[in-house]
Amino acid sequence: MHMRELSVTGAWEITPRQIADDRGVFHEAFTDPAFRRMTGHRFDLAQVNVSVSGEGVLRGLHFADVPPGQAKYVMCPSGTVFDVVVDVRLGSPTFGEWSGVILDSREQRAIYIPEGLAHGFLALEPQSTVMYLCSEGWRPGAEHVVDALDPHIAIDWPSVALDGTAITTVMSEKDRDAPSLLDVAAAGRLPRWEDCAAHVERLREATARVDEEWRPAPA
Repeated sequence: MHMRELSVTGAWEITPRQIADDRGVFHEAFTDPAFRRMTGHRFDLAQVNVSVSGEGVLRGLHFADVPPGQAKYVMCPSGTVFDVVVDVRLGSPTFGEWSGVILDSREQRAIYIPEGLAHGFLALEPQSTVMYLCSEGWRPGAEHVVDALDPHIAIDWPSVALDGTAITTVMSEKDRDAPSLLDVAAAGRLPRWEDCAAHVERLREATARVDEEWRPAPA
């Protein structure tokens, strides 16, 4: 399993090692040891979401209040999407920056999105299926959206689908009418860098405590 930190601090691309034989292909989509090496803490799974999108569907940009936030480990087991993470943490050294990764059923890459970052994706072929492992469940009133087409963020969304045809973007009414990053900041709804950093440190301390409790006593 190969792990690469993206330009947005704390976000990672994960590429699994695939094993092929005459039956098909096998890979480990997630392992606790690899995740701990990457982040320094456990991933506490609270919910698994699955979305199926037609070609041109654009979902996002979504983020949650911190604490507790909602970290996501995102995969695309079928189809192809251009997956994007945006740093919306006020005070972050990479605030306002974005990173994009192609997730598809061929490479089976995943992307890890820690608490405090916004996430979205564009489906590049029909029936693109995205699976999200979430550290927290959905919390009414704590979920927010930023305009995925905000010119200040300037995400370079693909204009051509996987089959070479021009993409006609399809968005929900909520996503289409989302405010800009600057408007969300002015409304006081963006997470703060220091709160996100403190949350990650608490996760690491909790992981260390659990590891210590389970460590066998010396013979």
